[in-house]
Amino acid sequence: MKPLPAAKPSGDTKPSGDARPRGDAKPLYELHDVGVRIGEAEILRSVSLPFHAGELTAIVGPNGAGKTTLMSVLSGVRTAYQGTCLLAGVEISRWKKRDLARRMAFIPQVLRLEFSFTAEQVVLMGRTPHCNGLFESPEDFEIVRRAMRTTATEDFAQREFRTLSGGERQRVILAGALAQEPSILLLDEPTTFLDLKHQVSTYRLLRSLARDGVCVIAVTHDLNLAASYSDRIVVLSRGQTAADGTPEQVLRAPLIRKVFEVDVEIHQSPSGRPWVGYQEQSAGHAPGGTTIGRRPAP
Repeated sequence: MKPLPAAKPSGDTKPSGDARPRGDAKPLYELHDVGVRIGEAEILRSVSLPFHAGELTAIVGPNGAGKTTLMSVLSGVRTAYQGTCLLAGVEISRWKKRDLARRMAFIPQVLRLEFSFTAEQVVLMGRTPHCNGLFESPEDFEIVRRAMRTTATEDFAQREFRTLSGGERQRVILAGALAQEPSILLLDEPTTFLDLKHQVSTYRLLRSLARDGVCVIAVTHDLNLAASYSDRIVVLSRGQTAADGTPEQVLRAPLIRKVFEVDVEIHQSPSGRPWVGYQEQSAGHAPGGTTIGRRPAP
């Protein structure tokens, strides 16, 4: 089996224009006029998007834009939707769960485990779709160890999952997803509980997975992480696609102001990628003022 990729060093960040061209490659996912209604509320409306192997796509947008609902459609969790969602040319709802789990790993916003599993046991669950018997093989355990090494979770492998911090749990769950050895990785806000170091290392890993051919789709609220590591950014607003393109194409001040209702300045990092500076605004004053935000890595 192909070994898990190691995270690349920070100096490896390149402008998104250097992402490999897809050419005429057929999309792995094809969404056509996807819509979702919950009661009277229209959560998604006429969303049509392709997603390709070997691409890291960041899904961004304000709260209530439909990001999590879109991920639930892509993952096959939500079966009630309008339009079509094709995975490898087959409607997602027609995939058998075991076959889908062998191909796709999905990390939701929150995962609750009520039993006393160790961190290693949680990661080992990622091997379930590949197991043909009652017991895991030595190869399964080696894949788990490799996944935990990649996510820096080896040190607490034998600790009970429920005793871990939020950030430690998040990394264990990511290790479980890697243990599935998926060709598709869906993540809904994967860095929510992580400190700065592990936010950056997680996105380096996601970028490395994409470079190895995995289709990676991640929801995030951090525009600068999206700008630094993604090949493509899709902006959702009120259930519709507001923008879709490279970070340079999408991260423009007028669009961010319209969608997120904040004033920003767009800078260029030393790597050539855009960096979003948020303007400090005092109550009762017109937009403008001091620019605040994480500085781009050199």
